[in-house]
Amino acid sequence: MDGQRRRRIEREFGVPFPGEILDREQWASTALKRLPETRPADWSLVFGRIAPLVLDLGCGNARYLIGSALWRPQCDHLGVDTLPVVIRYATRRANQRGLHNIRLAVAGGRELLVDYIAPHSAAEIHCYHPQPYYEEKDHDKRLITPEFLLLVWRRLVPGGLFLLQTDNPAYAQYMREVVPALFELDVQRGPWPDAPKGRTRREIIALRRGLPLFRAAARARTGLSDEQAESCSRLLPQPTFDATR
Repeated sequence: MDGQRRRRIEREFGVPFPGEILDREQWASTALKRLPETRPADWSLVFGRIAPLVLDLGCGNARYLIGSALWRPQCDHLGVDTLPVVIRYATRRANQRGLHNIRLAVAGGRELLVDYIAPHSAAEIHCYHPQPYYEEKDHDKRLITPEFLLLVWRRLVPGGLFLLQTDNPAYAQYMREVVPALFELDVQRGPWPDAPKGRTRREIIALRRGLPLFRAAARARTGLSDEQAESCSRLLPQPTFDATR
């Protein structure tokens, strides 16, 4: 190939995974074997710099987060998921791309925000396809609740972004109803410009199946005190909707 190394690109359902696999000596180390002992964590010590912090809760194989880390080197990226197997895959892919501005850990999204993120410190919080939990007995396991929205608002910098996506119509309707209490909701019409074939593995699957997709960028409302935000959240309904398609 005229002295040029063949580009090594991965595909997922025919869609290229962001970045390319580098030679082994260029790999990074992105796994967090354990979250920091200090609470909240000082993420500047973890990343070795002060930079805008982007969080992905339930990051799965980190398709979005890895792409963002490649395209936005000025930001630090932290992804968590409760499934160790997907974090192993995500870590390997991030390592292979030589990314030093991303860390991945096995943890719950709510746990991360409560214990490890300082108030008003995250630039962006992403939450793609939270589990709908179809059975009525499991409704209390749903991630998006009034209490969780308040927690997200309190962890974002003033005017920070909360990114949401689901292919469940009932969950989408609930998000439309409750998110505007604390955020300025901007519904994305059509695919995300940076990833027209899907930001996440689940989005790619949903597109292939022809499922309806709700995508939104919600900016944290400014001018609210913590007490006012808490009062607003208390007026919101709990997510007891029927998620059956």
